[in-house]
Amino acid sequence: MAPPPKLLCGGFVSLLVLLAALWYRPEQDHDLQSRLDTVLSSLLRAEGKVALGSLPPPRVAIGFGGCLDIIVDGVELLDEAGIEPSHNPIHHDFIQTEKQLAESFAYFFPPGAASERYVSNATLFKKLVNASKKLSEMRWSLGGNAPVMANRLAREGCEVLLGGRLSPEQRKALSENVTVAGEFVEDADIHLILEYPNGARWGNYISRRANRYIVHSDVHNPTIDSLEEFRSQLPSFRPDVLIVGGLQMMDNFPFEAGQRAARLKALQDLLISTDASTGTHFEMASFVEESLMKGLLQYVIPYSDSLGMNEQELPNLLSLLKGGNISVLSDPYPRVASILDQMRELYRLINSQELKTGQRRLTRLHIHTLAFQAIAVSKGSMWKNTMSATAKASLTANRHVCGSAQIDTTKARLILDDSFSVSQEVGSTRIPVKENRPVSCWEESDYEICLAPVLVCTDVYQTAGGGDNISAAGLVLQI
Repeated sequence: MAPPPKLLCGGFVSLLVLLAALWYRPEQDHDLQSRLDTVLSSLLRAEGKVALGSLPPPRVAIGFGGCLDIIVDGVELLDEAGIEPSHNPIHHDFIQTEKQLAESFAYFFPPGAASERYVSNATLFKKLVNASKKLSEMRWSLGGNAPVMANRLAREGCEVLLGGRLSPEQRKALSENVTVAGEFVEDADIHLILEYPNGARWGNYISRRANRYIVHSDVHNPTIDSLEEFRSQLPSFRPDVLIVGGLQMMDNFPFEAGQRAARLKALQDLLISTDASTGTHFEMASFVEESLMKGLLQYVIPYSDSLGMNEQELPNLLSLLKGGNISVLSDPYPRVASILDQMRELYRLINSQELKTGQRRLTRLHIHTLAFQAIAVSKGSMWKNTMSATAKASLTANRHVCGSAQIDTTKARLILDDSFSVSQEVGSTRIPVKENRPVSCWEESDYEICLAPVLVCTDVYQTAGGGDNISAAGLVLQI
């Protein structure tokens, strides 16, 4: 019996729809791939407008500290150590027990927020290290903000003086263009890097983006014990820029009474004694101890021309400046307008304070997020090539996370919208993201802002050290 005519017609239409979808999807994929390729070539062109080869190499002094990173899959490590998912996500300032570790990891893992915590329990930390060594995918890497930035700076053509006490193994991992100011140590501090990809599962938790949770039990780094030797070599090195990083190692460390303040005061003295022609940059990190943050606002930040931080650290610093509390967790996918408003407010608040002896105006602010890079630079300041520097920072984000100097657009995606508002205020200008000119730059008040989309790596090799590599690469072209 023949099917009714209506059914025949309906089946024919369905077949046409299916065929159209099959034809249209390759077209969509081709258009998307073509767009990614155009964005990449345009970013490379923007980066290449400034070549360091024909110029004297920039001289950069950077401190402090260093460690050996053990990089593992975070979920696999917790499973190996017998630490089960907690049903009670809680933020802890430091980790003392397995229960606290499970609660803390459960707090940061779902949103995919980067975090770093001191483990006060040496037995627990040793257990985690031993468990990591049983994992087949475990690998060692040179770690610490200063050594990682130093290697990136050297790779990009800089001469670098590094302040840190490193082991012989660590020194072997440094570029030949890096000179170390600091005594040898027998055993390097170890940091455990618990990496996880986008969509990773831990019990009922699913990560919204790739990131890492770092734990350490440092001995040398919290006291920045290479500071004095580093300072003694600065006059003869004559740096163009002095970078300070790694101070998050002081967070919740069991100092003796007055010891941390004394070390921060020694760092302040170093910054005050730095020649005015030398730029000073402070690289933020994950800070949770309010008293340390207040120490940074007293001893470090007012003496820095430039600040670098991510989408978690920006609202954290801003909240404290406005008299609020530490903001431990922020939106891992912030809107451009929100970040730009926060940048303006931070710039205004810091520069509205009356300068004391040795203090400096903030003239550069670099914010790195998963989706985009934004750099604000004061007009007439020492910082140059902002457009090219923003492009370079964006490209470096992909290169580092994918673990390849060559960017493969089949392993990348854009998560920045086709256009963005420059502010959350009603009626704000909206700027289109052009494929052939993806870096957007504009002037406001007494500064310029440049913003570039990131070709987000979809085949993650390593997220740890991402911010350090990005900030260092951005600085290279601005010195």
